[in-house]
Amino acid sequence: MIGVLFVCMGNICRSPMAEGVFRHKAEEAGLIDQATDGLIVDSAGTIGYHAGSPPDDRAIRVAARHGVDISGQRARKVEVHDFENFQYILAMDNENLTYLRERGPEAAHERLGMFLAYDPDFPMDELPDPYYGREADFERCYDLVNRAASNLLQTLIQRHFPDHM
Repeated sequence: MIGVLFVCMGNICRSPMAEGVFRHKAEEAGLIDQATDGLIVDSAGTIGYHAGSPPDDRAIRVAARHGVDISGQRARKVEVHDFENFQYILAMDNENLTYLRERGPEAAHERLGMFLAYDPDFPMDELPDPYYGREADFERCYDLVNRAASNLLQTLIQRHFPDHM
C-alpha cells in the first residue's frame, strides 16, 4: 500500500482538489483498492480551523465541472500518524512544507515534498492559494492540480506499480 497525502493550510481549497483529482485519476487507472497493494489518498491542513468542514463551495463547483466530486470530503488537521502512514506527503506551498518539516519526525523528512514539483512545465513550485480570489482562480488552481496529478500518478506507477504500465 502506497499512501499519498496532500497538504495545504486549511484543507478546504487546494489539498481537497489535489486529493479529488489524484484519486479520480488513480481510480481510472485501477490503483485505488485498499484491500490490495494499491494507493491510499487523503488530504489534510496544517491548521485545524476548518476541521470537519467540506471544501470551499468554489472548489466543489470547479471540480464538479471537470467530473470530480469532492463534496464528501471533510477538512482535518495533519496528525502525527500521517508521518508514518503516508509515503508521499506533498505540500502545496513552502509555508506548509516548513510546518511539516518542523512538526514531523526527522525520519519522515524524505517523504516530504512539493506537489507542483510533479509539474515540470510550471515555473514555480508553489500552488497559488485561490481562497481570497474569484472562481477563475479556482479554475487556474484546478488546471495546475490536474497536470501535477497526472505526472505524479505516472511517477508512482513507474516506481511502485511497474506491472501496471
